[in-house]
Amino acid sequence: GTCPTRQEGLAILDTPQDELLDLVNAAYRIRSRYFGNTVRLQMLLNAKSGACQEDCHYCSQSTISTAPIERYALLSPEKMLEGARRAAQAKAQRYCIVISGRSPLQSEITHITSAVKQIKEELPIQICCSLGLLNSEQATELKAAGVDRINHNLNTSEAYHPAICTTHTYQDRLTTLKQARAAGLELCSGGIVGMGEGDEDLVDLALALQDIQPDSIPLNMLYPVEGTPFDEMKNLTPSRCLKILCLFRFFHPK
Repeated sequence: GTCPTRQEGLAILDTPQDELLDLVNAAYRIRSRYFGNTVRLQMLLNAKSGACQEDCHYCSQSTISTAPIERYALLSPEKMLEGARRAAQAKAQRYCIVISGRSPLQSEITHITSAVKQIKEELPIQICCSLGLLNSEQATELKAAGVDRINHNLNTSEAYHPAICTTHTYQDRLTTLKQARAAGLELCSGGIVGMGEGDEDLVDLALALQDIQPDSIPLNMLYPVEGTPFDEMKNLTPSRCLKILCLFRFFHPK
């Protein structure tokens, strides 16, 4: 129940290979205490792809990416409802609607809220949205329509953020999370690892998320996509990933 110190966090990431299984077992004891051996299924719909103005170096949909991706405008509310039906059929607890772009247009908010209302009327499923930067009015409108949770990752430490994106700031991301929380929305916020960050950055991210107290923390391992600035960023190993997962489980037991 006590939070590790910064030095303990760094020591977790520096665990010798012959002690790795001991570390994993210790983290599992915490996980088992709060979650047993259960998992929760979520299904994600990429409801708008490409045409993004941001330069996030890890993303194949960014303005600086040359990756050959599928590009399409916002799907119709009917398509979003179809996706929710598939999620419910797969016994997913949560259905996440994701769009590309810096921030949603009002017309996109209108379409998404229309879809969410239809989904909530028909299906007993939680709704998460990942829509980029939000203002207070947009967050309030989404909450009123029935959206349960907003996903907006911090991605990395404040110090390292300029190395992964220059078109918006770390503070912009914090502001969106505050607006969503103020509107009564649950928060899903975590990060991406393997982008060249150091151990200090990982501990800083874990500590920053303690201040935010998100309801869930996604930890994404970078999959380098050809055509993005990070396409050669292949510095993750299985043991490194395990140590990072253990780090965040110790800092965020629930």
